[in-house]
Amino acid sequence: MTTILLNINNADFMADLENQISRFVADAHFSEETPDVIIVDEDNLQKLRAEFPCVPIIYLTNNVNTTDDALNITVKKPFKLMRLLDIIRSANNRLDNSEEGVLCFGGFCLYPNKRMIKNSRSNETVKLTEKEVDIIKYLYKHCEEFVDKSDLQKNVWQYSNDVTTHTIETHIYRLRQKVETDEKHRLIETNGGKYRLKIDDNA
Repeated sequence: MTTILLNINNADFMADLENQISRFVADAHFSEETPDVIIVDEDNLQKLRAEFPCVPIIYLTNNVNTTDDALNITVKKPFKLMRLLDIIRSANNRLDNSEEGVLCFGGFCLYPNKRMIKNSRSNETVKLTEKEVDIIKYLYKHCEEFVDKSDLQKNVWQYSNDVTTHTIETHIYRLRQKVETDEKHRLIETNGGKYRLKIDDNA
């Protein structure tokens, strides 16, 4: 499922865009919670980037002097719907499934499609399980906040009945044991039983 947040000033245009995307993207879901991709008018870019610092944002603009980067993707008006749909899929892939969809943070680089993470300091590469990749991706999307176990249970395990808080704690512990080389260079920070990915590479 691809969760999309739409933030468009023109309400009629936003409703039409949601309808068109729903027709052609079978797994599209529109919500302000944990979006995979955000589509905004240019005027709303800074506000949404501050709120969602690690989520790809597609911004619709008349400005011809804009450039893309890893997470800000420009779509110049007017645009064709099919091109926008391709960009939506590509933006989601940057975070999840494509070969080039590497996520770098805190001295580590995650390659989701290859299920491996590289320590940029030592150049050591470690293989991960699918669930370990899912945990890191979810924490990456919420890199500014600590996430509690119920959020992980809901969004990583989809409320599976056989998942307890102990299961989540064990996964986090094993992931840290695999990846963290010393106490100065953490992958995941803990605070009051909540978890946050360490984005800054500061000793």
